[in-house]
Amino acid sequence: MSLKFGVLILFCSTTYVQSLDNGLALTPPMGWMHWQRFRCLTDCVAYPDECISEKLFRTMADHLVCDGYLEAGYEYIIIDDCWASKQRDNDSRLQPDPERFPNGIKALADYIHDKGLKFGIYGDYGTKTCAGYPGSIDHLELDAQTFAEWGVDYLKLDGCYADQSTMEEGYAKMGHYLNSTGRPIVYSCSWPAYQEPLGIKSNYTKLAETCNLWRNWDDIDDAWSNVTNILNWFSKNQDRLAKFSGPGHWNDPDMLIIGNFGLSYEQSKAQMAIWAIMAAPLIMSVDLRSIEPQFKNILLNKDIISINQDPLGIQGRLVLTKNKIDIWTKPVTPNVDGSDSYAIGFLSNRVDGYPYRLNFTLSELNLTHDSGYAIRDLFDLSAEPTVTNIDEIVFIRIKPSGGTLLLAVPNPLNNVSKI
Repeated sequence: MSLKFGVLILFCSTTYVQSLDNGLALTPPMGWMHWQRFRCLTDCVAYPDECISEKLFRTMADHLVCDGYLEAGYEYIIIDDCWASKQRDNDSRLQPDPERFPNGIKALADYIHDKGLKFGIYGDYGTKTCAGYPGSIDHLELDAQTFAEWGVDYLKLDGCYADQSTMEEGYAKMGHYLNSTGRPIVYSCSWPAYQEPLGIKSNYTKLAETCNLWRNWDDIDDAWSNVTNILNWFSKNQDRLAKFSGPGHWNDPDMLIIGNFGLSYEQSKAQMAIWAIMAAPLIMSVDLRSIEPQFKNILLNKDIISINQDPLGIQGRLVLTKNKIDIWTKPVTPNVDGSDSYAIGFLSNRVDGYPYRLNFTLSELNLTHDSGYAIRDLFDLSAEPTVTNIDEIVFIRIKPSGGTLLLAVPNPLNNVSKI
């Protein structure tokens, strides 16, 4: 076991008890994953440029580097389901589909690493993956060794075709085997996404000890209603969840679907804003070859990324719903005069066809710095920051089913003007 990247494992009978200390994911992971945009498209004759193949991942790696995504922090290229052969090899090892990955996974990982990127792959704790490819439940140690030998930097372990009652111990076993390889591998777990919809409250203490991030709820789909359903569940459960999120271990509401087919420009701004507030992993799933510039600009907004990647690592919360507009806040750096700065995210549930004027005070949002705050809109950096005290009426216009993100920095001077 590598002490630098290892996990201390104490064995008692067949139970694995561990403390995650692999030094990874100290800020929410950022990258690109194929699933939401490309699903399980395996027909490379009909869809040669879209099928799940080494060609697709090499191309997306090229775009991450050349189009500024790596520079902005998106460092992982992650394969989701449907990469494998339907059968393990003669040594019981996982193997890629030979037609779609003719050079093998190790060669693909090497290509991605040579670009300065990191490589992620998908597995499943159960007997089969969700799409019916080989699962890992009887081969956890072998699969961990295989992933390490291939140069994997990030593992997403799904939970289809598995008994939910065994997941807590089983996922811990896989974490032990990953760390025993000596290779630093970010570990993304899925067991809450299989327990919580059944009404089983997952053991988040154990999750934070076992995993670097974990999917909490349903898969995201390419629809605004799906985004808001996920956020509604997170907001209702935030008091239970938020305390377990922080450097090295994160709640995961699933992928960014910005730039696909289901979200408008304003809805895309809202998803980016609230994912940043929640300290959620920023894992894009979009065709980087054809994304329109306005959506690309949202994903590359470095000021919003900095909110997500803030070193405090605090998960923001829904603090107020006013006139059908949700307001989320997140403490961030810098700290001025002993007071944190705050990111303030707005998400409109209104559909009444015009930019609604929302009036509020900072004290309503529990921002209480005596000298007030300088506020700026992170989607409109051309606008000058405005200074306001905590009880002065502030207004902002929010477009239907859209959102925005403000940054409020404590004002060190007693210089208050109207917004």
